[in-house]
Amino acid sequence: MTSDTSLPLLEGRDLTVSFGETSALRGATITVGTGEIVALMGPSGSGKSTLLHCLAGVLVPDAGSVRIGDLELSEASERKRSAFRLRWVGFVFQFGDLVPELTLVENVALPLQLNGVRPREADARARSVMADLGVLDVADRRAGAVAGGQAQRAAVARALVHRPKVIFADEPTGSLDTVAGEAVLDALVSLARDAGTSVLIVTHDNRVAAHADRLVTMRDGCVVAPDMASVR
Repeated sequence: MTSDTSLPLLEGRDLTVSFGETSALRGATITVGTGEIVALMGPSGSGKSTLLHCLAGVLVPDAGSVRIGDLELSEASERKRSAFRLRWVGFVFQFGDLVPELTLVENVALPLQLNGVRPREADARARSVMADLGVLDVADRRAGAVAGGQAQRAAVARALVHRPKVIFADEPTGSLDTVAGEAVLDALVSLARDAGTSVLIVTHDNRVAAHADRLVTMRDGCVVAPDMASVR
């Protein structure tokens, strides 16, 4: 599937966020094209995770706007923002954040069931994506009883299973060794490209950024390099 990455799926403009006396974002502006994979880099404390949370509708900025498609996310109610995240967003975090008491396939199927998909269909779709990611053989093991790389692949499957418009990945390989991290990232990027899904990856790792179409750099709450040429 090919996508026109020149068309902005997601746009955050002039975003400002403060936590007490601390300014986390100071007029940050970023766009992510349809089907585009963007790496967001910068030193610790530069505002990367805060920007990601604003773009995902988890945080409401003090000023500025966030738009995805036709939805002005920064002006939407919490109910609308929650519904948006449930249907159109996938998340991959550094430590996976799977429910340890559930099996991997139950974790992967959760977004589908929360969207009203019947359990049998949710299970089948979850297993299909897990097969693509090479973890079908451990689908029925509890999340707390598998290796870190397997759990993180399941987290990627969970992010992809409901065919979101955008995936937000916050240091998705940060808890893995180099080999496992590279495998997880390759799978995420490959499947996202096949589905035409946009991806915003927060990372400190140049090897992770090298998988992206474009690199965005942050410093002191501002986007300082929004239009850098492809890093690939």
